[in-house]
Amino acid sequence: MEVFYYLVFGGLAAVVAGLELGKSAKDRVTTSQAFNSFKNNYVLVYSLMMSGDWLQGPYVYYLYSQYGFDKGDIGRLFIAGFGSSMLFGTIVGSLADKQGRKRACITYCISYILSCITKHSPEYKILMIGRVLGGIATSLLFSAFESWLVAEHNKRGFDSQWLSITFSKAIFLGNGLVAIVSGLFANLLADNLGFGPVAPFDAAACFLAIGMAIIMSSWSENYGDPSESKDLMSQFKVAAKAIASDEKIALLGAIQSLFEGSMYTFVFLWTPALSPNEEDIPHGFIFATFMLSSMLGSSIAARLLARKLKVEGYMQIVFTISAFTLFLPVVTNILVPTSSVKGGSISFGGTLQLLGFCTFEAYVGIFWPSIMKMRSQYIPEEARSTIMNFFRIPLNLFVCVVLYNVNAFPITVMFGMCSIFLFMAAILQRRLMVVSDLHKSSTKAQEMVDEDEPLNP
Repeated sequence: MEVFYYLVFGGLAAVVAGLELGKSAKDRVTTSQAFNSFKNNYVLVYSLMMSGDWLQGPYVYYLYSQYGFDKGDIGRLFIAGFGSSMLFGTIVGSLADKQGRKRACITYCISYILSCITKHSPEYKILMIGRVLGGIATSLLFSAFESWLVAEHNKRGFDSQWLSITFSKAIFLGNGLVAIVSGLFANLLADNLGFGPVAPFDAAACFLAIGMAIIMSSWSENYGDPSESKDLMSQFKVAAKAIASDEKIALLGAIQSLFEGSMYTFVFLWTPALSPNEEDIPHGFIFATFMLSSMLGSSIAARLLARKLKVEGYMQIVFTISAFTLFLPVVTNILVPTSSVKGGSISFGGTLQLLGFCTFEAYVGIFWPSIMKMRSQYIPEEARSTIMNFFRIPLNLFVCVVLYNVNAFPITVMFGMCSIFLFMAAILQRRLMVVSDLHKSSTKAQEMVDEDEPLNP
């Protein structure tokens, strides 16, 4: 493996270690023992759930290509996953609010385990079923677990500010350290030990089973709207009304869809972007490097949140710089001459793109705990999972459209589109800050009026 990959990985690791070891008193928050036990339990489960997801990441595209499918066939498989998340995600989210978030988390484990099993088949139809199951699981992963955490945190009476600690720690470990280890472990299983690209999916199923056992034995159930009379359609109406009547929720949903849509498109595009001429690149090691970058971002986010910096403010910078990082492939394609030689090591343009992609992943690490913090502030509890999955409808639609046309546009055009959407997210984030400040000012003014009324009958 080229020294370049080790230098990038080692440099990022040194920065992350420095940030973690250099935390001051301002970066730490005093909490209770009961909260620490609760937080550690959730972080353990979340890390196991994410390991089941991250182990699959480096080899999904590669496995399909090894089965003999071209970029268009693989694109349709990805579309099936995002499409099922779009079609069924809101339904399963609503069921999570009504039937219980713990049950929804267990359903996630079962769905994803079955999805992993389908990867053993080279049959396109079987793989398509696996993608549908994976899409349903993804909707639950990014709604049910967070909804359970917020409800349980509030039910136990913990300080609302402590939610940021759990979010940051879960992302630091689950989307950082666990993702790095998963990438390296996947590389070990598939390449070094020679078990092939399906081995990481088997390992993922094992970790998901362990996490499911912990959920079943240690988690209590919680719900959204406790009303037994509300059917699925009524829950949809409650969620739709909340989004339509509160500009802050609508803006938050648009921001999330734009950023995550660009991020998931990047997940599909990074492999062909770094190896346009079938260069020999270490997929698992590069994936681990991306996750180390995300870990760096989550460490920075933990500091920002601990110091109570305004999330709506610094996220404008995050989205703006992210837009420039995903525009880098367009720039390198124009300025850096490309080689026509097949195979070989990563090109100079590829190394520049890899550095840009690492920067983007660092901002992904900042994005996750920050968006979770904003969701906990703006989204009403009674329909939390339903609303969060409503947000995923435009996200999945956007990704499906991009992947459906994957052969119609050059890869640089798709990166350019992602860059534009990220810049739009920055503009909407600015609007969210303005609306939020106006709402706080009007609320404070009304409270002052209410306090004065008894004195002026």
